[in-house]
Amino acid sequence: MDKSTREEIGKEVIKRLKEKFGEALIANLKEEEALSLDIIVRAFSNIIFDEREQLIKLGSKTQSRAFFNVGQTRVFMQTLLVANACKSLIESGKTTSIRSLYYSTKHNIGNTKENTFEEQGESNPIIEDIEVNINALREELHLRANSKGAMVGNLTIIDSGDEIDLRKMGSGGWAVPSIVEPHTIQFKKCDAKFVLFIEKDTVWGRFNEDKFWKKHNCIIVHGGGQPPRGVRRVVKRMHEELKLPIYVLVDNDPWGFYIYSVVKQGSMKLAYESARMAVPDAKFIGLSSYDQEKYTLPDEVTIKLNDGDKKRIKELLNYKWFQKKEWRKELESMLKKGVKLELEALSSKNIAFITDTYLPEKIERKEWLS
Repeated sequence: MDKSTREEIGKEVIKRLKEKFGEALIANLKEEEALSLDIIVRAFSNIIFDEREQLIKLGSKTQSRAFFNVGQTRVFMQTLLVANACKSLIESGKTTSIRSLYYSTKHNIGNTKENTFEEQGESNPIIEDIEVNINALREELHLRANSKGAMVGNLTIIDSGDEIDLRKMGSGGWAVPSIVEPHTIQFKKCDAKFVLFIEKDTVWGRFNEDKFWKKHNCIIVHGGGQPPRGVRRVVKRMHEELKLPIYVLVDNDPWGFYIYSVVKQGSMKLAYESARMAVPDAKFIGLSSYDQEKYTLPDEVTIKLNDGDKKRIKELLNYKWFQKKEWRKELESMLKKGVKLELEALSSKNIAFITDTYLPEKIERKEWLS
């Protein structure tokens, strides 16, 4: 994406900011109405599961945020303060972290000792409100989140103008940034046939050291546990733009299963971004609740479910996106056996079992869940 296209995106986002947080209030004043903003509700009560698109989405419920309401005055002020800071960022052509934005908007109000923000926990939700209400990615507001995750494989990319061959990234891989939009990251030469998303960086390290991506012509990526926005977005882009299948490899526990669902359907926290981050076609390739018996893993490598695990499994069983027969069998089997398995448990066969046998067999036999 060239500079002019990036500038056009910036102009469009600024236009939406002005319409939502400027012109709407000017209209209130002209009509002699109380100053207020209609803000889309970001709560579980406003989250829906779109059966047709297989995505977790945010509904259309709104709530008023009024200047003359004593309980809302502070957050009303904070909303306009952050919106204006984002507008200034875009106009400057610079990006910053959400932490830096918090400090740049924190100051005393007038001659009082009252601060605009007391902690970052107040400003972060405001950023999310703005994203939702002007339908823009945080990255389009020129804001960066913490970077986490790495990638290697048969792909060449352009990162901020620099050509990077992901086949030559050593043991650490290419660190996936939080901003991976086309104006920053472009895909160039791709020879890969699929993308393997791996939950843990330690397991990803096994796949990288064993050159799994080279032997099986793919791209391997991890998110360091729950994948951050940048990783989810780049996986989505590789699926859509490069037409690559996405396989997901996670622990056999409720937390691993939920990570898969986040990659596939989106998360409740970021329901408003599911369409731009989730991959409904993503395939779950392991670790299955039936793999202990199938691969004769010893009981010694299992871990007993604790009360938190059992509670989480029951929560997953109530989610609409876990109602398929195959998924209920997985979760109910885990609950019945009372144990969970980490990916590293496969090392009890041998260190390279997961890369030499387990994954290649599953892919060849198409043993996955969707």
